[in-house]
Amino acid sequence: MEFSVNTQAVAYLVSAILFILALKGLTHPASARRGNLYGMLGMVIAVAATLLGHEVRSYGFIIAGVAGGAVVGTILALRIQMTAMPQLVAALHSFVGLAAVLVAIGTFINTADPGAVMMGELSAGVIIGAITCTGSVIAFGKLQGLLSGAPVKFTGQHLLNAVIGLVTIGLGVHFAMTGAVWALAIMTLLAFVIGVTLIIPIGGADMPVVISMLNSYSGWAAAATGFTLHNNLLIIVGALVGFSGAILSYIMCRAMNRSIINVVFGGFGSGDDASPSAGAQAAQQGVKSSSVEDAVYWMEDANKVIIIPGYGMAVAQAQHSVKELMELLEARGVEVKFAIHPVAGRMPGHMNVLLAEADIPYDRVLEMDEINPEFPGADVALVVGANDVVNPAAKEDKSSPIYGMPILEAGKARQVFFLKRSMRPGYSGVDNLLFYRDNTSLVFGDAKDTIEGMVSVLKGSAH
Repeated sequence: MEFSVNTQAVAYLVSAILFILALKGLTHPASARRGNLYGMLGMVIAVAATLLGHEVRSYGFIIAGVAGGAVVGTILALRIQMTAMPQLVAALHSFVGLAAVLVAIGTFINTADPGAVMMGELSAGVIIGAITCTGSVIAFGKLQGLLSGAPVKFTGQHLLNAVIGLVTIGLGVHFAMTGAVWALAIMTLLAFVIGVTLIIPIGGADMPVVISMLNSYSGWAAAATGFTLHNNLLIIVGALVGFSGAILSYIMCRAMNRSIINVVFGGFGSGDDASPSAGAQAAQQGVKSSSVEDAVYWMEDANKVIIIPGYGMAVAQAQHSVKELMELLEARGVEVKFAIHPVAGRMPGHMNVLLAEADIPYDRVLEMDEINPEFPGADVALVVGANDVVNPAAKEDKSSPIYGMPILEAGKARQVFFLKRSMRPGYSGVDNLLFYRDNTSLVFGDAKDTIEGMVSVLKGSAH
């Protein structure tokens, strides 16, 4: 069975519509599952239409590639923890970039007379793909802890990037005009280098934006590959991913009150190098520490509790324990809501995914603009592993690197409890001024153990 050109075009159109509906569905947690189903159905139709198209002459290598990819993908999906989802996304972006490079080089080798236009498309595919590949590898290393999350900077770094970028573009133009293999080789190598040098100066605090940017790059790499292969659906899908990633990057930067240029060229650091300390040092610094029982005493008599999840919750895998805590409090008549900052965690939507995994109702989960007006009426703000996103320094300290970043106004609640392992700052490396407020207490320990302790105390007091 082989599809005609018209039948394939109709199938591609249906797939494109499904992909657009998928993006629409993914804009809200309540419709995200449906959006995923649309996306998967669209991809099945697209792959089937491509395999049954007249362009395919042999299925041997295709079957081998699909089988190999299925094995790798299945192993990754089974082994990866929800906490490591940002790393997985970065790794998948690197595969897209590398695929774009290989397709471009393979097309050049197997095309007798590609022409100037196709050669230009090949240049674009190689450059964008190579930058996406190595940039995503560096992001993966930072997220996985294989590389330091602190920004790596050196004198003349921006000038070096600019020179390498101009040389790479120049080589791309030369390759498009002449087809010189040496230009292709050096251009590819330099593009791989740019991917590294662009990402290493970006600190952990900006990692959500980096993930979003690399998502956009992978889309443009796919679109360039679509032009190379004359595949209209790949062009459409690549453009959808490219534009949506770019828009999301803009939204993330706006949530941090920073520009894309500032993120790429002025990334600020990580708290990785801060010396950890807890109870005794907290007391020396005038920070109050509390017990699990103290926090439970406040929460069980509260009218409203707002829980603010952060990456610490993800690391501790405490989302299911948090849900149990929510259910116990609600059984006592306490209103419980969750406050989500746009850059909480290490990728856009990270906290939403974790809370959805624990089956926490969507109507309890509110974004920053919706929840901030409710903090003054809350009896308790429970911060579970978050830091920078509630730091008043963003509003009060003009010298702070995070100054101007909109925050969750947890400090306006009657009482704030921080669940933290230590006094270590967040990814920005900035000390949290909220620690020193009169209405703030820190509960030291692993977030999951602490939440389970609260659950145990609540169950005990119910008898």
